[in-house]
Amino acid sequence: MRRRLVTAALLLAVAAVSAVLGAGGAQAAGYRYWSFWEGDGGKGWTYATQGPSLVRPDDGTVQGFRFSVSEDSQDSARPRRAPDFGAVCAGTPAKDGSKRVALVIDPGTAADAPDGEKPPAPRTACARVAPDASTAEALASVAKPLRYDSAAMLCAISGYPRSGCGEQVADGGSRTATGGAADTAGSGDGNRADDSGGGPSAGVLTGIGAVLVLGVAALLRARRRR
Repeated sequence: MRRRLVTAALLLAVAAVSAVLGAGGAQAAGYRYWSFWEGDGGKGWTYATQGPSLVRPDDGTVQGFRFSVSEDSQDSARPRRAPDFGAVCAGTPAKDGSKRVALVIDPGTAADAPDGEKPPAPRTACARVAPDASTAEALASVAKPLRYDSAAMLCAISGYPRSGCGEQVADGGSRTATGGAADTAGSGDGNRADDSGGGPSAGVLTGIGAVLVLGVAALLRARRRR
């Protein structure tokens, strides 16, 4: 009887470990979407913590958008052009009663494009808007048509992509690396992929530990019944 219980506990442990590791692998799938970035004083890009409709940038600010496939903000690719307000708004002088917001719009690479679509070339624009305008309003003034979903998620800029919004891309599909040109504008801001993906997470280890505890408990119960 004891041998059967131990065998059952070990089989349960193997099944649970396989399920937990399988779930971790499934989470590696990414999502195709427009990420929103803020220029960090000309030094690089910082992933925005609020949506473009909530951010109200000051005059002289640089805001960026990048279309790519990524798992989350830690994995998302930066715009491939530097956040240089002087270069973007050189031909747009300051004017009383308005502010200037430099926009960097990077539709990403062909590898990240939805099936049947080709990304347009990256571009910049200098939006002159009201002093209290949001980033979304600045973007709308220079990059129509914009498309949003029912939850106010930005789905398309200048009509790209034609359809879809934050859809999941199966594991093993096209991914945009965060290195190379995407990082030339700055690094170390927490948006690069970390090294934790190669090993088991804390959740995986916790699950394995729980299964082993159950196995030991079963063995102890078997011994008490002898």
